[in-house]
Amino acid sequence: MKDLAILGPQRVTGVSSTPSRDRIFTCRPTTAADERACATSIVTRLAAQAFRRPASRSDIEALMRFYADGRQERDFESGIAGALEAILASPQFVFRVEPSSARLATPRASAGQAHVAARGTRASAGQAGTERVSDIALASRLSFFLWASGPDAELTKLAMQGRLTAPGVLDKQVARMLADPRAESLSTRFAAQWLRLNDVEGMLPDAVAYPYYDHTLGEAFVRETELFFHSLVREDRSVLDLLTADYSYVNERIARHYGIANVTGPEFRRVTLPETRRGLLGQGSILVLTSVADRTSPVMRGKWIMEVLLGSPPPPPPPNVPALEATNATAGGKVLSTRERMEEHRKNPACQSCHKVIDPLGLALDNFDVTGKWRIKDNEVAIDAAGVMYDGTKIDGPASLRDALLKHQDVFLQVFTENLMTYALGRRVEPYDMPAVRAIVRQAADADLQFSSFVRGIVTSAAFQRRAAEPAQSTAQAR
Repeated sequence: MKDLAILGPQRVTGVSSTPSRDRIFTCRPTTAADERACATSIVTRLAAQAFRRPASRSDIEALMRFYADGRQERDFESGIAGALEAILASPQFVFRVEPSSARLATPRASAGQAHVAARGTRASAGQAGTERVSDIALASRLSFFLWASGPDAELTKLAMQGRLTAPGVLDKQVARMLADPRAESLSTRFAAQWLRLNDVEGMLPDAVAYPYYDHTLGEAFVRETELFFHSLVREDRSVLDLLTADYSYVNERIARHYGIANVTGPEFRRVTLPETRRGLLGQGSILVLTSVADRTSPVMRGKWIMEVLLGSPPPPPPPNVPALEATNATAGGKVLSTRERMEEHRKNPACQSCHKVIDPLGLALDNFDVTGKWRIKDNEVAIDAAGVMYDGTKIDGPASLRDALLKHQDVFLQVFTENLMTYALGRRVEPYDMPAVRAIVRQAADADLQFSSFVRGIVTSAAFQRRAAEPAQSTAQAR
């Protein structure tokens, strides 16, 4: 084809109406005298949405200057475009700024200052030097935690009325927000970060050894894990289902890879899994990102379990220790399996202490190849998944590894809570946060470890609802 002809649109009467334009232009001036009032209404509403708080008079005055410049250059819509550009470039939109509310007194503050600063904050003896965030700031914290976006109209209205922290209101909002489709951000953002799903894209199994693997399958694996995690949020299931769930979400491509029958088409649907494939440890995303191009890696798989699920990263390897690839891949004329090469590698005394802890965890998953496909042999050698964990527990495959981890579920639950709290707060969990973390786990245990109980524990914690108080100014400074 060498010619292309485009006909239309015919009889154009103006810029077409679109949903996004309709959300911006909530009024239309009919005369020149109406323009500024309409523009002020639009800019005030957009600024409040973007800044996640009521727009102040100084905010509006500054933005209306951008409107005036655009209006002078062309027309009313250009003026609104100029103001909108200024809103989107404002630090109030780009950053989550939390203006100070009532201040708490510092230890050196006078009694009079302490009375004024503590008014409305309900400070406790253990929270000196902090203040309760405003309802508006709390609404923003909550929405970015659960939705990864700004608060909606209902949440904003409650915050502006000062009712968000009224008895029972916050719990109702958490339940509403977790049931909203936007809560899927907990899987696409939190779970992806915690489980390191972003690393799957960079994993490229050897094309000769594994010709059936490609980026499409890798992307499907990641989507499976996201949908699986979202089911815990949506159905408010026990967090332990991350280890034990007998279901997942697959499309035809994954189903063929896992050996699951009667699944056709690209759509994902819920299926029941065999015992060996249950929970996160049987999902392709985790198995691919803990392998190397041409072989499985018991060290990477064991290290991932220790770091991500148990919060106990192993120490770095000693200097001058050769990599596994430096170990002979053959012996006596036969190709060694990954396990046999590992046994040769850890004969080095400098390697034994760490490998005794890491290797049994990773070898228990050695029936899964580089791409997560089930196998019974490695280089014509029967898979031997047997091992002994650091606590003496014997394991011999995915099912027994899962049972062994459940023996230490208190550790897993604490690590999960720490990671979820880190995501919610936007900072690392510090030692002084650990009493709150342990309290959240205890409270969640009384609610059958439902996902929402962990969220409520975090949202009602002092770390989430309070902030460091700004130093009170002296009388001289105030003048």
